Amino acid sequence: MPEHATPPPADNAPFSLTRYRFDRMELAGSLGDLGTLLPIAIGMLIVNGISSTGIFFSVGLFYILAGLYYRVPVAVQPMKVIGAYAIAQSLDASTVQAAGLLMAIILLVLGATRFMNVVARAITKPVIRGVQVSTGIILATKGATFILGTSPIQKAAEMAEPYLGVNTFLWLPAGIWIGLIFVALTLYLIDSRRFPAGIVVVSGGMMLGLLLSGGAPLAGVSLSLHLPKLLPFGFPGWEALSLAFLAMALPQTPMTIGNAVIANADLSREYFPEGDRVTPRALCISMAGANFLAFLVGGMPMCHGAGGLAAHYRFGARTAGSNLIIGSVFLILAVLVGPSVLKVVQLLPLSVLGVLLLFAGMQLCLQVMDIRDRRGMFTVLVMLCLTLASNLAVAFIMGFILSRLLQSERFSV
Repeated sequence: MPEHATPPPADNAPFSLTRYRFDRMELAGSLGDLGTLLPIAIGMLIVNGISSTGIFFSVGLFYILAGLYYRVPVAVQPMKVIGAYAIAQSLDASTVQAAGLLMAIILLVLGATRFMNVVARAITKPVIRGVQVSTGIILATKGATFILGTSPIQKAAEMAEPYLGVNTFLWLPAGIWIGLIFVALTLYLIDSRRFPAGIVVVSGGMMLGLLLSGGAPLAGVSLSLHLPKLLPFGFPGWEALSLAFLAMALPQTPMTIGNAVIANADLSREYFPEGDRVTPRALCISMAGANFLAFLVGGMPMCHGAGGLAAHYRFGARTAGSNLIIGSVFLILAVLVGPSVLKVVQLLPLSVLGVLLLFAGMQLCLQVMDIRDRRGMFTVLVMLCLTLASNLAVAFIMGFILSRLLQSERFSV
């Protein structure tokens, strides 16, 4: 256990603030997953037109409620299959809301019927590690594209840092120089308690963004009271519901079960043995509630995630205080800044988000080190290949089948 961490009370103990710390390490850890959360959120705000107040309000409240219930750090992330498809196809906000509603219903059924417990018992460790490694590689690769300036957002704008108006420096994309500096900074400070890497990277990135842009993204931002509207896009029609079910909810479900439920619960047990509330069934129900909330206020479909948890942990989160910190930040931005919140987050260079993603992905990949047999490692590598060639949902299903086959003495590698 790290030096700054003392064992929190057991989960069956009465509620106590002693299990929540609010020091600089918890603050640093709370910022660790912004590289996953912000790019998809920004993309859905710009392309799909969902509510910025609704996104930040629902994310903030989900962080806080999850921290209060689970009493250990818990990640909040966009549902990536839904987010990627919605952005790629430029779907309207109503269809995105339909996808969130359907995922809430699916997850509630899985959790309330306890079917998720049956599924969890059937999943072997190599399949869990395959999901974690595949997710880690996806996150790290995405981070690299932000640093190299080759992400879809940067390609469309033909600029390394489109929100800051910066492109090249000394014949190279500016993001490469920024990325190298912040990678080196993160490596140097990753275990520092005096200057936690998460705080230095995010605050330094924001100051750099302010300097490079001259504060232009903040033009027009004013503080006032903003509350999310209920059903800002109305109730989705049958056309939106059918498209959302076939194109987004169905492919998202296996990925959510594999990464946000099974792999996430396993990783949480490893990091926080005292956090016995983090069960597959509980994760399904909390995600269902979060997506009902997001549907009501016009936010984005959300989930927990092993990658996000790895990011929070790597940058210093050891108690649920990190959830309360980042949740409060999101809620304050939603209520005080409202529709202009997008301009604030655009101060953080994409290349800095890329650095956070890179380290989160590598941390998640390192979980594979406890797989020492050939059959298990073969399953992990096949799942990684399938993820890169297709998607994580396909890899999860095929990995489950492969692991079952390799349990038989008739099959060998």
